[in-house]
Amino acid sequence: MTALARVAVLGAGSWGTAFAKVVGDSGREVVLWARRPEVATAVSERRENPDYLPGIRLPETVSATTNAAAALSGVDAVVLAVPSQTLRGNLADWKPLLPPGRTLVSLAKGVELGTLKRMSEVIAEVAEVPSSQVAVVSGPNLAREIAAGEPTATVIACSDHERALALQAATSNDYFRSYTNTDVVGCELGGAGKNVIALAVGIAAGMGLGDNSRASLITRGLAETSRLGAALGADPLTFAGLAGLGDLVATCSSPLSRNRTFGEHLGRGESLAQAEAANHGQVAEGVKSCLSICELGERHGVELPIADAVRRVCHEGYSAREMAKELISRAPKAE
Repeated sequence: MTALARVAVLGAGSWGTAFAKVVGDSGREVVLWARRPEVATAVSERRENPDYLPGIRLPETVSATTNAAAALSGVDAVVLAVPSQTLRGNLADWKPLLPPGRTLVSLAKGVELGTLKRMSEVIAEVAEVPSSQVAVVSGPNLAREIAAGEPTATVIACSDHERALALQAATSNDYFRSYTNTDVVGCELGGAGKNVIALAVGIAAGMGLGDNSRASLITRGLAETSRLGAALGADPLTFAGLAGLGDLVATCSSPLSRNRTFGEHLGRGESLAQAEAANHGQVAEGVKSCLSICELGERHGVELPIADAVRRVCHEGYSAREMAKELISRAPKAE
C-alpha cells in the first residue's frame, strides 16, 4: 500500500480538527474542509479553530478550505468527520469528487436511523466502493485532550490490513499511538454503543448516584454491547480493547464527554430541550443512536436493557428515577 502523503479531512468540528492535527503532526499534509468560511479562514491564517478547539495551535502542515473539490484534489485518503446521521447526505454530495481507489475513513460513531447500517456500510453503499476500501477509527479519543497533545491510543479497523497499516503510519507521533484491527463490526458497535451507555452513566451522576452505580452501568453496558456485537459477527475480544472498554470508560467518565454531560442534565430532571440548550444547541450522538441500537437489538433478538431505558428517557418521557428503579428490579440471573 502506498504511503499516505496528503490526506483530506471533511468536517471541521472538534474531532475532525483534532484528527487533522494528529495527521499533520505525523508529518503528512492535511487539507481540512469546513462548511463555514470563517472557520476555514481562522485555520489557514491563525492556525486555530476558535469555535471548536480554542487555544490549540495547528501545525503548518494543516490548511483549510470550504471548497470540497480543492480539499479532495490529489489526496491519498479521505477522512469523513461529520455526524453519523448526516454522513449519507454529505457523502452523496461529495461522491463525484472522491478520488478513485483511495481509502475512505470514518470518524463517526453511530448506527444510521432507518437503515440500521453502521457508518462503514453507509460509506460503502453511497460511495459504491468495496467494504475493504473503508476504515474506521475508534478508541478513547476525547478531542480536546488529543489536540492538547496528551498521550492516547486508538484503533484503526479495516478488513484490508495493508490499508490499516498505511493509516497507522500516518497517525503515529509522540502523543498518538494507533493499533490496527480487522474487526470493523466490533470497533463500530463499541463506538456507537458507548455513547448510549455514557448517557445512562450521566443520568446516574445527575441523580447524585455514586461510583458503585456508575461502575455497574459501565460494566453491564459493556456486556450488552458485546452481546449485540457477537450477534452481528464481531470478535468478543474487541470489546475488551481500546474500541470497546477504552472508549467506554473515557466517554462515561470525562466531563469533556458530550454524551455524559447531556445525561447529567437529564438526570437532574431537565427535559431533552433543556439538555440540548445547555449543550450549546448540540444533541449528543447517543440520543439518536439509542433508537437505532435498540431496533438493531430487537432485529437480532438481543436484550439491551440499559439502551432501552435510555431510549425511553430520551423519547418517551420516562423519568430518570423510573429508569433506575426498573434496571435494579430486573429478574435475577447469572452474570
